[in-house]
Amino acid sequence: MTSSVQPLRTGARGLVAAFLVSGTVHLVRPEVFEPVVPRGLPEPRALVVWSGVAELVCAAGMLVPRTRRAAGAAGAALLVGVFPANVQMAVSAVRAARRRPTPRRWALALLTLARLPLQWPLVVWAARAGR
Repeated sequence: MTSSVQPLRTGARGLVAAFLVSGTVHLVRPEVFEPVVPRGLPEPRALVVWSGVAELVCAAGMLVPRTRRAAGAAGAALLVGVFPANVQMAVSAVRAARRRPTPRRWALALLTLARLPLQWPLVVWAARAGR
C-alpha cells in the first residue's frame, strides 16, 4: 500500500526542530525571554510560557499530515507575532554591548541582529508546510 501523504518539506522539518527546541526553552527557562517582552504587554512570564506552548503545538501539528496546513498557518502567524520581541532582544543586546563591551556581548548583539531577516524565511516555510 502506498501513501499519498506528502513528506514534510526540508525547511519545515528544520522549523519543527526549531519550534521544539525554542518551545522547550520557553517552558524550562522562561526568565531568559521575559526581558524581551515589549513594554506595555501584561504578564511577561505568562506570555513567554504560552508562546512556548504555542511553538510546541505548532511543531506537533506540523508533524501530523491532517493538521499540517493549520499548524503551518498558526506557526507563520506566531513567527510574525513574536517578531517585535526579537527586535527588542536585538536592541537590548546592542545596548548591552555598547554599555559594557565584551566579545561575548558583541557576538550576542550580532547574532540577534542577523536573526531578524532570517525570521521571514521561517514564516514562508511555516506557511508552505501544508502544501
